[in-house]
Amino acid sequence: MAVKIRLQRHGKKNFAFFHIVVADSRAPRDGRFIEQIGSYNPNSNPATIILDCDKALSWLNVGAQPTLTVRRILSYEGVLLRKHLQGGVAKGALTQEQADKKYLDWTTQRDAKIEAKKQGITKAAAAKVKAETEAEAKVNQERAEAIAKKKAEAAEAAAAKAAEEAAAASEETQAETEAEA
Repeated sequence: MAVKIRLQRHGKKNFAFFHIVVADSRAPRDGRFIEQIGSYNPNSNPATIILDCDKALSWLNVGAQPTLTVRRILSYEGVLLRKHLQGGVAKGALTQEQADKKYLDWTTQRDAKIEAKKQGITKAAAAKVKAETEAEAKVNQERAEAIAKKKAEAAEAAAAKAAEEAAAASEETQAETEAEA
């Protein structure tokens, strides 16, 4: 029996999530499986991966073959690195303490990268909101200036009209006074 570590699709159309399962290679994709060892949700940013690394490592050690996508997930989670380091310990190339230290260093670096990505995403979202707010404030200011300009022009026109009427009225009064005199 050929055993595969693969993804089992769940969820709805255009919003799938996956269970990471160990199954017989002849079984259907969403059919029978031997054991569920984790889940993968690509819909979140960054993608959410929940994996029992010890079970995955034990299945790899007994010969289970991961699919390409699962191989990338296992590599991302460090399971393949642990398998590689255990092979080095078995050959005597390094001690178990050295292997554990290398794995611990790698996990701290990976966690720092993930945290940096999450912070970058939140900063980008905040910068986008700030830029949209500034653009909206600029548009509102331009509208207010246009309205103030129109009001000033209307006030000037009204003042000019009032001045013309006053001038016409003063001319009429001058003409009347000259006619009386």
